[in-house]
Amino acid sequence: MPDVHTLVNDFVIKLKRRKIEGSQATAKLTAELLRSVISSQRVPYTNQAGALIDAVNAVGEQLIAANPVELAVGNIVRRVLHIIREEDLSLTTAAMAGLNMSTVSDDEDDGDRDNYPVLSAAVVAAAARSTLRPPSLQTLLEDIPDAAAIPHTSSSGDSEGKSKSADKSSRSRKLKHDVIEAVNELIQDICTCHEQIAEQAVEHIHHNEVILTLGSSKTVLEFLFAAKEKKRSFRVFVAEGAPRYQGHLLAKELVARGLQTTLITDSAVFAMISRVNMVIVGAHAVMANGGVIAPVGLNMVALAAQRHAVPFVVLAGSHKLCPLYPHNPEVLLNELRSPSELLDFGEFSDCMDFRSGTGSPLLHVVNPTFDYVPPKLVSLFITDTGGHNPSYMYRLIADYYSADDLVVQRRPGTGS
Repeated sequence: MPDVHTLVNDFVIKLKRRKIEGSQATAKLTAELLRSVISSQRVPYTNQAGALIDAVNAVGEQLIAANPVELAVGNIVRRVLHIIREEDLSLTTAAMAGLNMSTVSDDEDDGDRDNYPVLSAAVVAAAARSTLRPPSLQTLLEDIPDAAAIPHTSSSGDSEGKSKSADKSSRSRKLKHDVIEAVNELIQDICTCHEQIAEQAVEHIHHNEVILTLGSSKTVLEFLFAAKEKKRSFRVFVAEGAPRYQGHLLAKELVARGLQTTLITDSAVFAMISRVNMVIVGAHAVMANGGVIAPVGLNMVALAAQRHAVPFVVLAGSHKLCPLYPHNPEVLLNELRSPSELLDFGEFSDCMDFRSGTGSPLLHVVNPTFDYVPPKLVSLFITDTGGHNPSYMYRLIADYYSADDLVVQRRPGTGS
């Protein structure tokens, strides 16, 4: 089996070459890779969370740099970092609860209470030097020297000393185990997000309605098919999504599944929107302000929907919820695709000015991949956790990420 460095390098190459199709597949593979990184990481007895965070940050920085446009990669890296912090806090809270219970049980003996270990300034300083953030209670507890341990009788000293060493080793293993289990749950959530979203379709699509969508989205496909499975009768207008014409693929899929489908050109959206009851679209990413990065053309559809008071509904799995704002420097909002999607190179060469001798084109072709839809144009978000108003998205996103992890980069002095 290849080692972790080989797995990371192979995945970076795939990201750079755009070999992975779809945000869901990218998110799942990213989570699986980070799980392997965590599993192979040797953690010290102290500052275990810091060691795992350093390892994930080092790998995450490479992955994000390989394909900055695929925001799902950064989302999963930050989700895993948040998981590490949450599991570390959970273990720390449990450790302190055990210490408090032990202290309360000896309340009857004031003299014995005075013999309990005190966290000295030296312990606090040592912990502060070895952590990314102010020392956690777990770190402080682990740094207590053996001499400061709870007093014991000489007859039981050896056994309690061995027990303390075993507990420390067990605590180290438990953090990794809990983090890996939580990452497994994250992977499961990613794999089932389409089903979780589709289960809500019957609440939003009703008989004899007309639904408009643009381009191709597996989430939208499963959502519409789930409504049909619940005996809803409705028609779908599909804007073709030029210049890649992904709408053609979606239209074929819908017809194959028995849905009444009408394929229209993108320029016909304004003409047809008055007949539509609801617009349902997918998303590339949902930003912290509730704005949507979506396939090019969707801003025009959103404006048409607003003009005719048609609800504009966005479907997005939780792995597409991004804690960054559109103005953050880490966010690359768009990329330009090949001009050959608009016209072939034979036509393009005819527009070159060869008389000047410079070969500079008189015709420029701009082919952006994405649109940005501001939150004021969105009526509702439907995620695998339910339906949410745009104004609530920042609260939902805050539950998945830590403020310390918005910028993913390794600390100076840490290994690669």
